[in-house]
Amino acid sequence: MAEDQGCGRPRVAVSSCLLGEPVRHNGNHSRARYLTDELAPFVDWAPICPEMELGLGAPRESMRLERSPDGPRLMTRTSRRDLTPAMTELAAKRSAGLDADGYVFKAKSPSCGIHGIPLYAGDTAVTRQNRGLFADAVIEAHPLLPVEDEGRLNDAVLREAFTERIFAHARLRELLEGDWRPRDLVIFQSRHKMQLLAHSPVGYRETGRLVAEAGTRPRAELAEAYGTAFRTAMAAKASVGRNVNVLQHCLGMLGDELDPVRRADLAEVIDSYQARRVALSVPLALLRHHARGEAATYVHEQTFFSPYPDELGLRNHVV
Repeated sequence: MAEDQGCGRPRVAVSSCLLGEPVRHNGNHSRARYLTDELAPFVDWAPICPEMELGLGAPRESMRLERSPDGPRLMTRTSRRDLTPAMTELAAKRSAGLDADGYVFKAKSPSCGIHGIPLYAGDTAVTRQNRGLFADAVIEAHPLLPVEDEGRLNDAVLREAFTERIFAHARLRELLEGDWRPRDLVIFQSRHKMQLLAHSPVGYRETGRLVAEAGTRPRAELAEAYGTAFRTAMAAKASVGRNVNVLQHCLGMLGDELDPVRRADLAEVIDSYQARRVALSVPLALLRHHARGEAATYVHEQTFFSPYPDELGLRNHVV
């Protein structure tokens, strides 16, 4: 296996209507432009529409979740058809065979919504804290899978976090699906050190501990443990404070290659990011620009600096 682990091309499951397919209950679509216009060139989609897979067609009768002693039931509104058994069976089958680095669900759907779905008793919504029946089964089966809906992806912070995670998952999958050797895992961990530290110092230490066992621990067992630890670390939210810690660490790596004026300028920009006056992209660009020699190799190989294609421009917002 080559030492360069590659960029990883995510496989992303997605509600079909979000890609422009006319499969909604009213026969229309819900095309999400971030997905189709910006993210599409860099990922491989796996479109899924559970209603169409059940043979319900489009247009079709609308549905809702209803309260029952046995848990939420997925019911058609007019004909009162109970779709719960069929949808539950399909969700279990789809979850078992799911091979994806992330999933984008349709918001507000009683089958695919991931939050805020109303649960009815009669004509009254008694709670609005539910997931759709299909989405709930997928998330329960894959608790570390990055998931979002198209509505939440309109938020710049959530969009960047989701995109970062799916590319990290893709690089990990690319490594573990190949004929990797202990040195490949060491290289992978080395490239992701700063990214892991920005998300979870605990996860950073745990993945490092596991890599230290490469060559002595059974290969399959190590891959499973490392994969879980890595995905768990990446599921933790990166914060401004932890990003600042990483930026300062990388500034220290530049050593004596910077004159005092440039070092002071970089420290000031990092302070400005910490004070939320500039976007993260500003200190990142300056650190990459000023890195020289061995420090340049280290900085440029860190996935923290380019966790996904730069063309997506997702770090240009001030948090």
